[in-house]
Amino acid sequence: MDFGAFRPKLTGMHLTVRRSADRGFADHGWLVARHSFSFADYYDPAHMAFRSLRVINQDLVAPGMGFPTHGHKDMEIFTYVLEGAIEHKDSLGNHAQLLPGQIQVMSAGSGVKHSEVNPSQTERLHLIQIWIMPDRANLKPRYAEWTPTAEQLAAPKVLIISRDGRDGSAHISQDADVYRVKTQAAGTTSHHLAEGRGLWFQLIAGEVEIEGLKLSPGDAVKSEDAGTFTFKSAGPVEALLFDLA
Repeated sequence: MDFGAFRPKLTGMHLTVRRSADRGFADHGWLVARHSFSFADYYDPAHMAFRSLRVINQDLVAPGMGFPTHGHKDMEIFTYVLEGAIEHKDSLGNHAQLLPGQIQVMSAGSGVKHSEVNPSQTERLHLIQIWIMPDRANLKPRYAEWTPTAEQLAAPKVLIISRDGRDGSAHISQDADVYRVKTQAAGTTSHHLAEGRGLWFQLIAGEVEIEGLKLSPGDAVKSEDAGTFTFKSAGPVEALLFDLA
């Protein structure tokens, strides 16, 4: 898997680029991971979080392997499946397998234990896991899944996570809107960022240009300037866009 190249850059629009290869890297044999923010053995004081966004991990999990039962507390966690399948079990009694395009959302709240494994004995699992810090501690733990409708599958930009669960999105306890951007051909996608909020755009697949900056798979861009951001692509694209209080 090519996670891209690194060369930081700042534009006149105050867009800061986080190149793919600058992310934390870990190769455990069964797990190859890239960390956008400090995580586990990767520590970078310049990249601890962005507003409430605490973790973006892009993981490749070998067949039959995964994360055994472990605990979390006071974190909103969601997993976006890119390739293969993920099997989830938790102390709330939930047991499910999710496929590409589906999302599982877990509020760890006052405490929950779970496991995440690749149930296939032949195919790898490719996922992105996100941690967002909640707006308050000791929430009641909960679990939910998001599966796109046919209309959402066809839309180039879809709200998948929000605090109020609007437009069929999954709910988290934080003022954070997360969009899936996915196109099948060349095009333009825009997003308006209100005053006082922050934008993080994480490119998963394809090539994107924003204000003259060219992004490759695994690259990200952030900004805290209000205004309309336009993302242009010459072909298919998949990305996650975060609009954060």
